[in-house]
Amino acid sequence: MGVSSWPSDSELDKIKKVVAEMAGVAVNVVRVVVSPYRICPLGAHIDHQGGTVSAMTIDKGIILGFVPSGDPKVLLRSGQFSGEVHFRVDQIQLPKHIAKPNGKIQENHPSDPPEECKWGSYAKGAVYALQRGGNHLKQGITGFICGTEGLDSSGLSSSAAVGVAYLLALESANNLIISPTENIEYDRLIENEYLGLKNGILDQSAILLSSYGCLTCMDCKTKKHKLIHPPKIEMEKKGESKIPYKILLAFSGLKQALTTNPGYNRRVSECREAAKILLKAAGKEVEPILSNVEQQDYTAHKSKLEPDLARRAEHYFSENMRVIKGLEAWGFGDFEEFGKLISSSGLSSIQNYECGCEPLIQLYKILITAPGVYGARFSGAGFRGCCVAFVNADYADEAASFVKTEFRKLQPDLASHLDQKTAVVICDAGDCARVI
Repeated sequence: MGVSSWPSDSELDKIKKVVAEMAGVAVNVVRVVVSPYRICPLGAHIDHQGGTVSAMTIDKGIILGFVPSGDPKVLLRSGQFSGEVHFRVDQIQLPKHIAKPNGKIQENHPSDPPEECKWGSYAKGAVYALQRGGNHLKQGITGFICGTEGLDSSGLSSSAAVGVAYLLALESANNLIISPTENIEYDRLIENEYLGLKNGILDQSAILLSSYGCLTCMDCKTKKHKLIHPPKIEMEKKGESKIPYKILLAFSGLKQALTTNPGYNRRVSECREAAKILLKAAGKEVEPILSNVEQQDYTAHKSKLEPDLARRAEHYFSENMRVIKGLEAWGFGDFEEFGKLISSSGLSSIQNYECGCEPLIQLYKILITAPGVYGARFSGAGFRGCCVAFVNADYADEAASFVKTEFRKLQPDLASHLDQKTAVVICDAGDCARVI
């Protein structure tokens, strides 16, 4: 089995030196969490409905260097954000917005950190999740966190990668043995309960369960997962040859946080409303998510759905089928068929799930016509960020150049705000999150 080359020794040394200086300790006692970004080739927008999804990590992501602080205090600095974050792990953490008895939302406390330090919310969320799980934390951490330098992480599950990184660091500092499955739930608590985001469990599952070169498949209803490895790649690894594909990340320059974009949470609500109508028509009283709707019930009663809800349901059922076909194609090493399914997923995200905007859609269309590209779609929620593509490794550089040139023609203003060195990034597969 191959291994990811990320992070490099120089990246690790740099992080360790920063933490050693912060904590006043020797470099060799600094621990490091690596938490990779993920892509979702197939299974777009169906994790929150209990659908079957696919994902894999890439050789880019979050690095968190840390040492146990010797007391309950947490001190954090960031490579991307200013300020320091200070808090204690023996203080009870509460969700950022708590409903009062009168129904009003309690706003931030006057003693809350200044705006530039709100990036520490994920660390506090990790403490909240571990406390909710009945874990008693005594050790804080002194840490320095950063993402892959120069890379816009929009659409790559960077929030989940950050949450997982803090969980692993706090668990390591407190000698807690927590399974990947438990950490998937803990990161869900960070995102859903502490931060108020209505996403599913795809992101953290991919980050915690992936293995280099494998496609991670997860049933989000049963939480069962499996890893699928193409036999073609296995043979090439034995011959010490390279993996025959690369992953392209093409950035649009659009930035918009999920929790401040009503489109994401609205789509989740629409899917649940469609499920509610279909289940009522079928005479079934179960949780209103589309994975609880049988295919025959959908076929029999989909005419009862209003157009918007009908499109959301069509995306769910067609995407679930694409995942099944895609897993089979991946298992046979058929990247051309796998790519076609990815592009079909992208089209359904545009037409049926109705996410994306003109720049992202243009970027998607450019990618699917680029040299050597097997297939492409939006990465992440599709309301900002980037597109992801699988490309024949021999054409990766040519494809990247093509995409940059063509996108600049269509969106000169957005392109002018992108660093052209990282406007399209060529990636390899990654590993799971871990302490090294």
